[in-house]
Amino acid sequence: MSQPFRNENHMYSSSICPGISIRHAEDRMMIKTSETYLTLSSAVHGGGFGSAYRFMNWKVPLSYDCSDPVRDFGEKLNEWGYSLHTTIGMLTAAKLTHASIAETEGEAFTMLCCTTAGTSNAARSGLPHPTYALYTPGTINTFLLIDGRLTASAMVNAVITATEAKTTALQDCGIRDKQHDLPATGTTTDSIVIASSQSDRYMRTHPYAGAATTIGDAIGRLVYETVFEAVRTQGEQ
Repeated sequence: MSQPFRNENHMYSSSICPGISIRHAEDRMMIKTSETYLTLSSAVHGGGFGSAYRFMNWKVPLSYDCSDPVRDFGEKLNEWGYSLHTTIGMLTAAKLTHASIAETEGEAFTMLCCTTAGTSNAARSGLPHPTYALYTPGTINTFLLIDGRLTASAMVNAVITATEAKTTALQDCGIRDKQHDLPATGTTTDSIVIASSQSDRYMRTHPYAGAATTIGDAIGRLVYETVFEAVRTQGEQ
């Protein structure tokens, strides 16, 4: 695990995943790949199945007007000079300096996971809560980039595995749903992107990504590690 941006660094280059770099600025963090990745995401901008080579985490204040985040993100991308069609975009009020990054390699894949975490709106899914249509800053945002080949169903499976690992990390950090005073399973606005290079460098395609598979085991470990570190340190300078 690593939090490279806490030491006034502004660039991180993967030592394992070819062509992946991360740049930190005051109001955003950008992950860039050297080739286009297939994506499955719950992101505000570019969600669903798609493709991208740029992955943005835009930092907004807790006072952010949440009435139209899709419009706001599009305007920001235009302001920054980035393509709307090749960018996945998420919003957060968490500290970008405390982004946690972990990498690994395994059978027919390499993998990078980057997580930022704010837990002020932690909640336990399955219990009643006030509902609303507006986006709320807070949020655990997870970017999982895999240099490998996955089926569409394996990418969905990866979301399940990552969510289970996130929930375990939150419970081990002692994060609780304040309304019910029970362990939280996430926050009300968590977001994730699974991105796969689908590279011809690998002859094998991963059909599954559950915890019993090599790739699923790696997903679980990296998501757990990055969520745990980002949450545990969120109160530190």
